[in-house]
Amino acid sequence: QVQLVESGGGLVQAGGSLRLSCAASGSIFSLLPMGWYRQAPGQQREFVASITRDGSTNYAERVNGRFTISRDNAKKTAYLQMNSLKPEDTAVYYCAAPRTVTWGPPGYWGQGTQVTVSS
Repeated sequence: QVQLVESGGGLVQAGGSLRLSCAASGSIFSLLPMGWYRQAPGQQREFVASITRDGSTNYAERVNGRFTISRDNAKKTAYLQMNSLKPEDTAVYYCAAPRTVTWGPPGYWGQGTQVTVSS
């Protein structure tokens, strides 16, 4: 079983930066791909970024070049560095992981952390 806990959300002005962290419990963290999703009010949850256990990354087009996903297997933590933030990045951000060693629909979710970008 894996539990995920996000932190690092907050209020930031447009153009600013935030770094989200996702702390995981469980011994299999290093085997699992990790990802970030977000959900804005009234909208569906959407994929943001993912990283394999070996460090290969994938990004949604709207964040590519501004956001960076990374992981520290020794600390069982995944990160999302968000730069050049825009008001449309405002959402609840969720850490997620599949139940398999290859990326797929998440089976584990964190509780979410709010990111608000003011104009």
